[in-house]
Amino acid sequence: MNESWVTVVGNAATRPDFWETAAGVAVARFRLAVTVRRWDRGRDAWADAYTSFYTVWTWRSLAANVAGSVSLGEPLVVHGTLRVREREWDRDRDRDRERDRPLQGDGGGAAAAAPGVDSGAGANQPRRWVTAEIDALAVGHDLTRGTSAFRRISQAKPLLNALTGATSP
Repeated sequence: MNESWVTVVGNAATRPDFWETAAGVAVARFRLAVTVRRWDRGRDAWADAYTSFYTVWTWRSLAANVAGSVSLGEPLVVHGTLRVREREWDRDRDRDRERDRPLQGDGGGAAAAAPGVDSGAGANQPRRWVTAEIDALAVGHDLTRGTSAFRRISQAKPLLNALTGATSP
């Protein structure tokens, strides 16, 4: 299956949330704000256009490093696979769920409204919206807008005792 690989430059819109799954796998998630800037010839200056938000998912060692390195508002570069999903929030069931069907361009029921925002559906109809998520392979600071001090994380390895062949604690 083909995947859409993207590299996105933006700012951390939230602090990373970090947790471990029941299987012990580290996971971190944060939101990335990406604002398009255009040259305004009338004002002879750059102007902000619109902002897109992405939920960035990181796993294992990347998740632990993101949790320890990324703060709110910092400029970031994120590289990974893009997933666009339709979500639905059912007021009667008071939960949201993911839809596994492809998005339809016209009349597919996908609305750009967030939960609780009237998307034109009746009061008893589920609310639907679209999310853009990135499963990150790499996350780093945008060095065009500042400096960073890299610290390599080394995995602890037991030392082998040459005389006895035993490992030290």
